[in-house]
Amino acid sequence: MILARGRGTASSAPHHRAPQSAGGNRRRTLLEITLSRLRAFGIREVIIQVHHCADMILEYLRTNGNFGMRIEVSREEVLLDTGGGLKKAAIFP
Repeated sequence: MILARGRGTASSAPHHRAPQSAGGNRRRTLLEITLSRLRAFGIREVIIQVHHCADMILEYLRTNGNFGMRIEVSREEVLLDTGGGLKKAAIFP
């Protein structure tokens, strides 16, 4: 499970237009790096929680063919914190 839902306030670099998981000024996004590493370990199914800039993240995944993985998206309209997000994602197979 990947939490790609925040505003990037935990890092020191500002990301005004795109969340860190969907771009910013990096050549490879944090989301791409994370998914690549999971694939390297044989993981092919992932749940990604989204909140801030959710549509941008979903478009990024679509544009990149979900990076060849089966990805379920858990969208949080109201930020639930980590425990609430995990509980909400428990409904996915």
